[in-house]
Amino acid sequence: MLDAIAARSGGMTNSELSRTLKVPKSSASYILRALERSGYLRKEQSKYKIGLKLLSLRHSALESLDVREIAQPFLRGLVERTGQTGHVAILDGCEAVYVEKVDAPSFIKMDTWIGRRMDVHSTSVGKAMAAYLPEERVRGIVEQRPLRRHTEFTITTFTGFIAELQKVRRNGYAVDDEENSLGLRCVAAPIFGAEGGVEASIGVSGIVTQMKPTEVPKIADQVVETARQISKKMGWK
Repeated sequence: MLDAIAARSGGMTNSELSRTLKVPKSSASYILRALERSGYLRKEQSKYKIGLKLLSLRHSALESLDVREIAQPFLRGLVERTGQTGHVAILDGCEAVYVEKVDAPSFIKMDTWIGRRMDVHSTSVGKAMAAYLPEERVRGIVEQRPLRRHTEFTITTFTGFIAELQKVRRNGYAVDDEENSLGLRCVAAPIFGAEGGVEASIGVSGIVTQMKPTEVPKIADQVVETARQISKKMGWK
């Protein structure tokens, strides 16, 4: 049930969940209310969405909940300005995990969801965080989770990955240029906390015909500025 709701960024109604799970509406309603009372789900209008308590259990990062709450209004503004789908991610072990998502205003929707786990080396949100970690930590991530090839553009060597992270630090933002999924281009920037360390990342994603290479620098400027504003709210100076 929770996986079904997590996969739908807009949430699910009682009727939708009943049809998905093929259970009576009364049974679905009882379970949904119980999960809401426990904090595992939250209700917005008539739809149920993943609650903060479940996020904290799934990602074991209470700090990420602060990032999520602080970043949400900034993320919505970024999506409105760029017209692309927006995400906030944290680093959980050796994976990048989405903790917030705002859909683009267009009819094209990204097949992503809160709680989705991804490789660090092939995603812009992952690279934006990894670029500001000690090299020993990056090496440890690669040892735990080898650099798998997702597309013909995926970086699959450690030296290539380190060179990419150096580029991220020089530019201030990371790009996933069809490295995780063909046809998709993503731009992300790091979010820093009060102690100066990287806490999360924020990014936008779109199909390559929407986010053309010539438009990446302009979009990146907006992503970086949004990340800076969130970082300031997090206490970063």
